[in-house]
Amino acid sequence: MNADELLPVLLQATGETAQMVFWSALLTLVLGLPLGVLLVATDRGGLLPAPAAKAVLGGVVNVGRSLPFIVLMVAILPFTRLVTGTTIGTVAAIVPLTLGAVPFYARLVETALRGVEREVVEAAQAMGAGRVRVVARVLLPEALPGLVAGLTVTVVALIGYSAMAGAIGGGGLGDLAIRYGYQRFDTTVMVITVALLVVVVQLVQSLGDLVARRLSHK
Repeated sequence: MNADELLPVLLQATGETAQMVFWSALLTLVLGLPLGVLLVATDRGGLLPAPAAKAVLGGVVNVGRSLPFIVLMVAILPFTRLVTGTTIGTVAAIVPLTLGAVPFYARLVETALRGVEREVVEAAQAMGAGRVRVVARVLLPEALPGLVAGLTVTVVALIGYSAMAGAIGGGGLGDLAIRYGYQRFDTTVMVITVALLVVVVQLVQSLGDLVARRLSHK
């Protein structure tokens, strides 16, 4: 593939990767954050102690984290078709990406929330704050640097997952690397694709670290 042919293909693949990672990260934040809060709240001594519910939630999260992403993609193909009407393409790839990342981020949220000093929560409760207020005004703000750091790690993982989504026709840089770099032995495309993925990961990690540091200094 010459340079004139390569540039538009690279731009299209980069755009598809950005689309997959953005929407799956957004959905992961929407679903994973409350799940992580529930994991902490339903624990013994939490805001809403419910050991049975904690055990069920923890089990679901553990199962989700146990499945290798490539297996998860194939296993939920019927569900992906039900949701998106297809199992191929960028939109279809967002479903397994989200389902793979939600339990991962939920555990990171749980870890960040457990880092909040118990005395701070008890002080808010002593002043009459209810459970929802404690979560919204104390737990989440106090844990914000950790939540941002966890989201950064999750987005980086999603970039790697999105490359694997190319194995089942998910599009993006991974699909480009497989089609041209592996199947057609085009080393140039493979090297450029890998370099692009490395640069994107570095940018995301640096931005996430910067935001987390700024928040921790407030």
